[in-house]
Parts: sequence; C-alpha cells; structure tokens
Amino acid sequence: MNDSNEILDYPVVAGEELHERTDFFRRTYGHVAGAFLVFLVLEYIFLSTPAIIKLGLSMLSGYTWLIVLGLFMLVTTQAEKIVARTQNKMKQYTGFLIYIAAQAFIFVPLMYVALTQLGPNVLGQALLITIGLFIGLTAVVFITKKDFSFMRSIIVIGGIIAMCLIVAGIIFGFDLGLWFSGAMVLLAGGSILYQTSNMFHVYSKDQYILASLGLFASFMLLLWYIIRIFLSRD
Repeated sequence: MNDSNEILDYPVVAGEELHERTDFFRRTYGHVAGAFLVFLVLEYIFLSTPAIIKLGLSMLSGYTWLIVLGLFMLVTTQAEKIVARTQNKMKQYTGFLIYIAAQAFIFVPLMYVALTQLGPNVLGQALLITIGLFIGLTAVVFITKKDFSFMRSIIVIGGIIAMCLIVAGIIFGFDLGLWFSGAMVLLAGGSILYQTSNMFHVYSKDQYILASLGLFASFMLLLWYIIRIFLSRD
C-alpha cells in the first residue's frame, strides 16, 4: 500500500473534480457495504453447517489457533497483493472475494460463541456500535480533510506488538483480557482514519476496489474487538 508521503506518479482523488471525487467515494463505500453483505451471507452459511462450526471451534485449541492465524495472514496478504498489483477488475474482485471469505471463516468461532453466550440482539448491538464508530471516524476525515498518513507507523508498530502479545498468550496460556481488546479498538479506529485519509491522498479515482478493501479490513478488525469486549463483560 502506498504511503501518502511518497511522490505519486498518478493523480490522487483529492486533485480530481468534485463529480469524480463523489463517484469514487460512492463506489468505495458501496463496495464496503457489498463486502459486508457478502460476509454476512457467508457467515450465515458457515454457521448453518455443523461441520464448519465443529472445525471452527476446534481451531481454538492449543497451538492450532496460532497456525490458523498464520494461514489467515498468508491468505489475506496474497489477496491484498492481487487487488493492489493488477488493473484487471475481474482479478481484483477475485482477490477481494478471497479476502472476504477468509474473514468470514476466521469469524466462525467468535460468532458462534457470541451467538451462544450473548444472543442475536446483543450481537446486533455490537454491530451497530461498530457501524456508528466507523461512520463517526470517517466523518472526522471528511470534515477536517486532515492527512492521517502519519498514523501508518503507529498502526504498523501497534500491529506488531499486538501480534506478539497474541502469540505469547497462545504459547503461555494467558488471557489478554478487556484492556487488550480496548487497545485494539483504538488501533482499529486509527486504521479507519488512516484508510479514509488514503482515499483523498493516496488512491486514484480507479482504485476504489483497493480503497474499499482497506476500509473493510479496518471495519472487520474493529468489529472483532467490539464483540470481544461484549463477551468480556458477559
């Protein structure tokens, strides 16, 4: 992903005419909404399949979750590269769909536990809070027009620290707890600010699929830890 501090050899969205910017934002957020709808459909299918639920719950045992996280990172990284490195829209959509499917699969155990312990109404509340935060953070960028590219280093370092803590928790068998989930919500919020800022300062008007993937990834990270917070208070 390009850093907005770099000198880009293509016109970014912020320099386009109003109608071009409007069309780009409409397409980007339309793709984010569409991606989440596909995610919900896949999640419904997965949670309606006993074999997938059993497989998902078995992933939580011992070092298996560590392997699953590694495979998830590998698959999603490759999917992101497909979207970022080709101009072919069909290939971009294929990479995006692979990413959505990977997210839907890794969410299976969390969603199953949340539905069992919290119920659909409380899970719906977690989703509404996530959507509200996403809209609010997005609005901050659109209103202020501030360049949040400086958050890239913070997000990268925070992500590395978080992954190290997750690995340590799996290896040594300790629960990271509520405070970790709260910190990850802040990290996801920073990622939303950064990704939204990139829409103005990094992407061209034709890169709406790549932009929507970045926003969708940040939204899903936020949703994951909002649900974890609800589970922690149960």
